[in-house]
Amino acid sequence: MNTKFMKSRIRLAIVLLAILLSGCVSVEQSLVTGNKRAFGYTWGQEVQIGKESDPSIVAEFGVYDNAQISAYIENLGQELLAVSHLQRPETPTEMKSTAFTFRVLDSPVVNAFALPGGYVYVTRGLLSYLDNEAQLAVVLGHEIGHVVGRHASKRAAQQQIGQLGLIVGAVGAQTIFGGNAAESVLNTAGSAAGLLFLRYGRDDERESDDLGVEYASILGYESGEGSRFFRSLLRIQEKSGQSIPSFTSTHPDPGEREATIQRMASEWAEQYTMDKVERDSYLARLDNLVVGDDPRQGYAENSVFYHPTLKFQFTYPSGFQMINQPTRVVVLEPNQKAIIIFSMAQDVTTARDAGAKFAAQEGITVINQGAATTNGLPSYEIMAKAAAEDGSEFQLKQRYVEYGGTVYSFLGYAAAADYDTYAPAFQTTFGGFKALTDQKKINVQPTRIDITTTTRSGAFSTFLPSPLPRGFSDLDIAIMNQVNLDTPIGPGVKLKIPR
Repeated sequence: MNTKFMKSRIRLAIVLLAILLSGCVSVEQSLVTGNKRAFGYTWGQEVQIGKESDPSIVAEFGVYDNAQISAYIENLGQELLAVSHLQRPETPTEMKSTAFTFRVLDSPVVNAFALPGGYVYVTRGLLSYLDNEAQLAVVLGHEIGHVVGRHASKRAAQQQIGQLGLIVGAVGAQTIFGGNAAESVLNTAGSAAGLLFLRYGRDDERESDDLGVEYASILGYESGEGSRFFRSLLRIQEKSGQSIPSFTSTHPDPGEREATIQRMASEWAEQYTMDKVERDSYLARLDNLVVGDDPRQGYAENSVFYHPTLKFQFTYPSGFQMINQPTRVVVLEPNQKAIIIFSMAQDVTTARDAGAKFAAQEGITVINQGAATTNGLPSYEIMAKAAAEDGSEFQLKQRYVEYGGTVYSFLGYAAAADYDTYAPAFQTTFGGFKALTDQKKINVQPTRIDITTTTRSGAFSTFLPSPLPRGFSDLDIAIMNQVNLDTPIGPGVKLKIPR
């Protein structure tokens, strides 16, 4: 859960909308192709989008707290930038002088994305699945390519600037998977802000793949290594059941990109010496890197949700599904007949004020309301009814709790006919909120990568820890190491083992 994200998301939407409405389509020369293209923003507006949006990205994910890794990514990014189209003789001074920022985000998701105007992000999750510096160079070069190619601005022009369906080609506008940035970056499902994001097209992704390989090759990296990473992406997709046939996607399939990157690398090898891989030095930087979900940001155990950093806990019904998101915790009945949403109330200082604000909403019919206590904490509770868009009625219970200088919100609701069935579950969850004092729960630590050098031969599976770390399967760890479970491993090989 993130205390700053809700406000930052609203601020981001307002900023982007203001920039959108002030935009105008212009025809300019592409730095990449030299051909004329229509762009929805001036370069100055693209820089403004990045500058104004970056704080919202940082507010949601946070920057991974490792100065050495941050400096490493920044330095490599700047080296790639120096050989990019932005630094070539024919590039306009305004573009050439644009400062780029490279950040490592504290997210387990395997992802990289870029904002217009020079902000490039990689997640710690992505770093853990790369096998060497050559692969990292291709990924960073790919994201620089989106900025250089002005793909967000290009898409904006195609969508008729001035219409709300557009904008930040970005805030990732493309994940490394080519997925929807609105969900993966800002998690805006169900909000108007979700309309502010566009997908890059296949041509944009291919152009960025080409540029990523080109920039890495110029620096002497074995850029064909990038194909192995796309093979890992394909395996991740297949494992999660999210693989999309190439012909139905707006983006090239990872398998297609694997072959294409290898071909492009072979072509660049005719011009440059490309022998840098830097595997051992790269892996050394990953030693002790946090992998997977960080329990410091909240975790569940035996139907209890704990937040070690904010030091609270609450129970939830056995058998219900718990989903911990950056802005809220969602608890779902197996058949989705009831839902509980836990979050932080915004712009209020007391539970009573939060309750009054909630009760005043249009469409809410209050049944009763009043002050309450939750394990000795000042609270305010409301029972109400409301109608869905289809006219069906549902009943809800809302409780606000003051704790640690913050007002927390519990909302439980179900169809009016089913409410009595789930009312006990709501009451148990709301009433279970209390201070977390168990030091073992407070001091829980995340899983980290241990770079291990093998001393014997054997199948990769024989080097796995027992028991496996929470949240990891044997296949997860194999994919992380870009091998199969039965791949023979000899002595003296460095492996990434989560512990």
